[in-house]
Amino acid sequence: MDKIEAFEWNEELSVDIPEIDELQKKMFALLNVLIDLKDNNKDGKECSNMVAELNEYSRYFFSKEEEYLRKCGYPEIDYHAKEHRKFIKNTVSLRRLVTEDKDNLNYEVIEQLRDWLVEHIMTSDLLYVPFLRTTNYIKDCKK
Repeated sequence: MDKIEAFEWNEELSVDIPEIDELQKKMFALLNVLIDLKDNNKDGKECSNMVAELNEYSRYFFSKEEEYLRKCGYPEIDYHAKEHRKFIKNTVSLRRLVTEDKDNLNYEVIEQLRDWLVEHIMTSDLLYVPFLRTTNYIKDCKK
Protein backbone atom coordinates (compact mmCIF):
# COMPACT_ATOMS: atom_id res chain seq x y z
CA MET A 1 0.00 0.00 0.00
CA ASP A 2 1.16 3.51 -0.79
CA LYS A 3 1.98 6.04 1.87
CA ILE A 4 -1.00 7.47 3.74
CA GLU A 5 -1.57 11.02 4.86
CA ALA A 6 -1.81 12.14 8.45
CA PHE A 7 -5.34 12.60 9.71
CA GLU A 8 -6.31 15.71 11.57
CA TRP A 9 -9.19 15.69 14.03
CA ASN A 10 -12.09 17.90 12.96
CA GLU A 11 -15.33 19.20 14.48
CA GLU A 12 -17.40 16.47 12.78
CA LEU A 13 -15.85 14.09 15.31
CA SER A 14 -16.75 16.20 18.33
CA VAL A 15 -18.93 14.61 21.00
CA ASP A 16 -19.51 17.99 22.70
CA ILE A 17 -17.48 16.92 25.73
CA PRO A 18 -14.23 18.93 25.66
CA GLU A 19 -12.28 16.34 27.69
CA ILE A 20 -13.31 13.49 25.37
CA ASP A 21 -12.62 15.59 22.28
CA GLU A 22 -9.10 16.25 23.58
CA LEU A 23 -8.57 12.53 24.17
CA GLN A 24 -9.72 11.83 20.62
CA LYS A 25 -7.26 14.39 19.25
CA LYS A 26 -4.39 12.70 21.10
CA MET A 27 -5.38 9.30 19.64
CA PHE A 28 -5.16 10.70 16.14
CA ALA A 29 -1.82 12.33 16.98
CA LEU A 30 -0.47 8.94 18.11
CA LEU A 31 -1.69 7.27 14.93
CA ASN A 32 0.02 10.03 12.96
CA VAL A 33 3.26 9.28 14.83
CA LEU A 34 2.98 5.68 13.62
CA ILE A 35 2.72 7.01 10.06
CA ASP A 36 5.85 9.13 10.65
CA LEU A 37 7.73 6.12 12.03
CA LYS A 38 6.80 4.10 8.97
CA ASP A 39 7.66 6.98 6.62
CA ASN A 40 11.09 7.29 8.21
CA ASN A 41 11.73 3.54 8.37
CA LYS A 42 12.44 3.61 12.10
CA ASP A 43 13.75 0.52 13.87
CA GLY A 44 11.51 -2.19 15.24
CA LYS A 45 12.01 -1.26 18.90
CA GLU A 46 10.86 2.30 18.32
CA CYS A 47 7.85 1.10 16.32
CA SER A 48 6.96 -1.50 18.94
CA ASN A 49 7.25 1.08 21.72
CA MET A 50 4.95 3.45 19.84
CA VAL A 51 2.34 0.73 19.37
CA ALA A 52 2.63 0.03 23.11
CA GLU A 53 2.08 3.73 23.82
CA LEU A 54 -0.97 3.74 21.54
CA ASN A 55 -2.30 0.71 23.41
CA GLU A 56 -1.77 2.27 26.83
CA TYR A 57 -3.27 5.57 25.76
CA SER A 58 -6.30 3.89 24.20
CA ARG A 59 -6.89 2.10 27.53
CA TYR A 60 -6.75 5.45 29.32
CA PHE A 61 -8.93 7.23 26.75
CA PHE A 62 -11.57 4.52 26.64
CA SER A 63 -11.68 4.17 30.42
CA LYS A 64 -12.26 7.92 30.80
CA GLU A 65 -15.03 7.87 28.21
CA GLU A 66 -16.63 4.79 29.78
CA GLU A 67 -16.41 6.36 33.25
CA TYR A 68 -18.20 9.45 31.99
CA LEU A 69 -20.90 7.39 30.24
CA ARG A 70 -21.45 5.21 33.32
CA LYS A 71 -21.79 8.30 35.52
CA CYS A 72 -24.44 9.66 33.14
CA GLY A 73 -26.32 6.35 33.03
CA TYR A 74 -25.81 5.66 29.33
CA PRO A 75 -27.82 2.48 28.66
CA GLU A 76 -25.52 1.10 25.92
CA ILE A 77 -22.32 1.36 27.95
CA ASP A 78 -21.63 -2.38 28.05
CA TYR A 79 -21.81 -2.72 24.28
CA HIS A 80 -19.74 0.43 23.87
CA ALA A 81 -17.04 -0.86 26.23
CA LYS A 82 -16.98 -4.16 24.34
CA GLU A 83 -16.11 -2.26 21.15
CA HIS A 84 -13.27 -0.55 22.98
CA ARG A 85 -11.88 -3.89 24.14
CA LYS A 86 -11.74 -5.09 20.52
CA PHE A 87 -9.55 -2.13 19.58
CA ILE A 88 -7.27 -2.70 22.57
CA LYS A 89 -6.98 -6.39 21.72
CA ASN A 90 -5.96 -5.46 18.17
CA THR A 91 -3.25 -3.10 19.39
CA VAL A 92 -1.90 -5.75 21.77
CA SER A 93 -1.69 -8.20 18.86
CA LEU A 94 -0.09 -5.56 16.67
CA ARG A 95 2.60 -4.86 19.25
CA ARG A 96 3.50 -8.53 19.36
CA LEU A 97 3.65 -8.68 15.56
CA VAL A 98 5.76 -5.51 15.30
CA THR A 99 8.12 -6.82 17.96
CA GLU A 100 8.62 -9.95 15.83
CA ASP A 101 9.08 -7.98 12.60
CA LYS A 102 8.88 -4.20 12.19
CA ASP A 103 7.50 -4.66 8.68
CA ASN A 104 4.28 -5.85 10.30
CA LEU A 105 3.68 -2.16 10.99
CA ASN A 106 2.58 -1.11 7.54
CA TYR A 107 0.37 1.60 6.13
CA GLU A 108 -2.55 -0.77 5.70
CA VAL A 109 -2.53 -1.70 9.41
CA ILE A 110 -2.23 1.94 10.48
CA GLU A 111 -5.05 2.90 8.15
CA GLN A 112 -7.23 0.12 9.59
CA LEU A 113 -6.65 1.42 13.13
CA ARG A 114 -7.41 4.96 12.06
CA ASP A 115 -10.49 3.92 10.08
CA TRP A 116 -11.76 1.93 13.07
CA LEU A 117 -11.36 4.98 15.29
CA VAL A 118 -13.15 7.29 12.85
CA GLU A 119 -15.94 4.76 12.31
CA HIS A 120 -16.30 4.20 16.05
CA ILE A 121 -16.57 7.90 16.74
CA MET A 122 -18.95 8.57 13.85
CA THR A 123 -21.28 5.71 14.73
CA SER A 124 -20.98 4.58 18.35
CA ASP A 125 -19.73 7.77 20.02
CA LEU A 126 -22.08 10.10 18.22
CA LEU A 127 -24.97 7.85 19.31
CA TYR A 128 -24.45 8.85 22.93
CA VAL A 129 -24.40 12.58 22.22
CA PRO A 130 -28.23 13.01 22.05
CA PHE A 131 -28.61 10.94 25.22
CA LEU A 132 -26.11 13.11 27.09
CA ARG A 133 -27.68 16.33 25.81
CA THR A 134 -31.12 15.18 26.96
CA THR A 135 -29.76 14.01 30.31
CA ASN A 136 -27.98 17.32 30.87
CA TYR A 137 -31.08 19.27 29.80
CA ILE A 138 -33.24 17.37 32.28
CA LYS A 139 -30.69 17.90 35.08
CA ASP A 140 -30.55 21.63 34.29
CA CYS A 141 -34.35 21.88 34.37
CA LYS A 142 -34.53 20.24 37.80
CA LYS A 143 -32.28 22.90 39.34
